[in-house]
Amino acid sequence: MAAIADDASAETAAGADGSARTETEERIAREIADWRARYDAPDASAIELLLHAHPADALAFRVVHGDWSTTDLTYGELDRLSRRTARVLADLGVTRGTRVGVMMSRSVEYVGILLGLWRLGAVHIPLFTALAAQAIGMRVNASGAALVVVDAGWRHKLDPSEDLPLAGRAWRILRVEGSEPGAEPVTPTAVWSDDAVLEPLLADAEPWDDQAAIGGDGLLALLYTSGTTGAPKGVPLPMRALTSFRSYMINGLDLRDDDVFWNAADPGWAYGLYFGVLGPLAVGHANLLTHDKFSAHQAWQVLARYRVTNFCGAPTMFRAMRNDPEDGLDIHLRRASSAGEPLTPEVLEWSGDALGSAPHDHYGQTEHGMLIGVPWRDGIRLAPQAGTMGVPFPGWCCEILDQAEDRPARPGEVGRLAFSPAESPVWWFPGYDDAPDRTAERFTADGHWYLTGDLAWRGDDGQLHFVSRDDDLILAAGYRISPLDVESVLAMHPAVREVAVVGRPDELRGEVVAAYIVLAQSFTGDETLVHELQQEVKTRYAAHAYPRIIEFVDELPRTASAKVQRYLLKSR
Repeated sequence: MAAIADDASAETAAGADGSARTETEERIAREIADWRARYDAPDASAIELLLHAHPADALAFRVVHGDWSTTDLTYGELDRLSRRTARVLADLGVTRGTRVGVMMSRSVEYVGILLGLWRLGAVHIPLFTALAAQAIGMRVNASGAALVVVDAGWRHKLDPSEDLPLAGRAWRILRVEGSEPGAEPVTPTAVWSDDAVLEPLLADAEPWDDQAAIGGDGLLALLYTSGTTGAPKGVPLPMRALTSFRSYMINGLDLRDDDVFWNAADPGWAYGLYFGVLGPLAVGHANLLTHDKFSAHQAWQVLARYRVTNFCGAPTMFRAMRNDPEDGLDIHLRRASSAGEPLTPEVLEWSGDALGSAPHDHYGQTEHGMLIGVPWRDGIRLAPQAGTMGVPFPGWCCEILDQAEDRPARPGEVGRLAFSPAESPVWWFPGYDDAPDRTAERFTADGHWYLTGDLAWRGDDGQLHFVSRDDDLILAAGYRISPLDVESVLAMHPAVREVAVVGRPDELRGEVVAAYIVLAQSFTGDETLVHELQQEVKTRYAAHAYPRIIEFVDELPRTASAKVQRYLLKSR
């Protein structure tokens, strides 16, 4: 990893009054220009930039298994693994531009699959392991994936069903048996008879020595993010996005050479993929990959056992640790950061004493990575304040626009949070996949401002304050959940005549999904029906998106034009 300067002696960052940039800000601007030239080059290769740019014997990932044993992966080992994995994938028909779904836990095999894909110039489609068949089918079909790589433990989710029909879709399955210590062997069923299995193919694979040069426009991944209207949108991730990711790792997280870094987010979602896999590989710094699902006990043990000094995760993770403390542990945190939903004051108050580092709040989107936050890097560092988002990260040009007109709002006035592509040197969003109309909807009429869909206001000190999402998207435990997706599943149940889904405040998760249901005739709203409806969402959409609150009502509040007044439901 390249040395990162300690800017403790630099003057403080300039305010929002247009004053001259400090020495640190000038240095950051030069760094961003250098990174952009590297990651946006016409011959840019993921393997060169993510593997060969770093010493072969340097640690790239430490995989933490369920029994607390670890497997270390150096850049040289990843290079060799990626060559053999690329051969297996190529033999299955994967070439440059092929889209491949990956539904795997964090493991040695997972990292090998991703780098094998990028060696071939193929496109990774993240499939979060908690997704149900309907959500998986939507992503596989919308992306045109030719292959899905899946851990054996999740293979049953790809069986043909009403939600995941196979008719008319020509895609294959590569099953990964895995090497997690203590894991029970999986016996294939008859449905799995045509699956390719990674391990025996990998053992016999001849190294694939070529590497695709895809350039700055070439795609590394295609992620899907839900809104409140229409189907989830596909976000193409080009190589040039590594400029933004690298800048965040250094300026936002203040990642240093001697840090033990742990991003606890699942790479099935943007924050985990961007800053738990790609960001560390771009910078050349190791990340801990925990195989098991997050829990408070796991978090305390990982922080103490591996002497983590730089940690980032969702506010829900911090709340879970606060609610389930473990005494007598030696914690060494130098930096803590929170992303995925607004950080609440009680977490700040608790974490300073319990963790030794109050987390800095960071805001981003799948379409851009991290945009705004309380930066950690010396020279631009700000102290965290309850209720503030911070400032735009280096390389991003932000404005609060009036809610009715495309002009800047006055200080203190709530408006639409927007960013300028032309004035943001780390900008990378190329538009939604095969959806120009949906892309155009996110910009002002003159095309100058990209509208995030969120409302905020700017204080006199230049710091931003988050207000709400103007599309009612639910942020629960760091996951972005579309009310429409949950409503669509519930509306299919014969007991449901009408349904509206909103987010309700929750101390642990930030928000929880709440469903208000008008029952069809002859049905009774009892606990049995509540459980049945919750299970319907878990099995047909996603386990993390089920409504924890279900209330049966006589009617939904509506406007004169018959639109549901969601704000009234939120205030119940």
